[in-house]
Amino acid sequence: MRLGIDLGGTKIEIAALNDLGEIVYRERIDTPKGDYLGTVDAIIALVSQAESYLGGYGCSLGVGIPGAISKQTGLIKNANSTWLIGQDLQGDLSRVLARDVYLANDANCFALSEAMDGHAQGAETVFGVIIGTGCGGALVCNGQILNGINSVA
Repeated sequence: MRLGIDLGGTKIEIAALNDLGEIVYRERIDTPKGDYLGTVDAIIALVSQAESYLGGYGCSLGVGIPGAISKQTGLIKNANSTWLIGQDLQGDLSRVLARDVYLANDANCFALSEAMDGHAQGAETVFGVIIGTGCGGALVCNGQILNGINSVA
């Protein structure tokens, strides 16, 4: 089982996928706006709920975030959810959940998913835009995300 979280400015949604890529569990809650520790706690609670529902699995976890991760520091930058900026969300979640946690820009996740097995499957170049609490975009060429030197390509 794999868990994926979409961390947004207004909601946090978790989905559990089986080996066939089918969604077998989904839950959505409001984001604790302006509250970093509250956001971390909310993610931990969602993971616990999902794993309890799934029978206690220790699932892999990926989180799409509304920002970028600094290559120099590993901290979040350029996030429209400003309470995430300068935080080590990946490290904080990994420590508490006792596992590797994978973070990536949410627009990158969306565009790559569409390029690999969505409506843009097979396209050489895919551009995706997310418009929600904030606005983000991503570019995928030949199945690879283009991050650019500052992770904001």
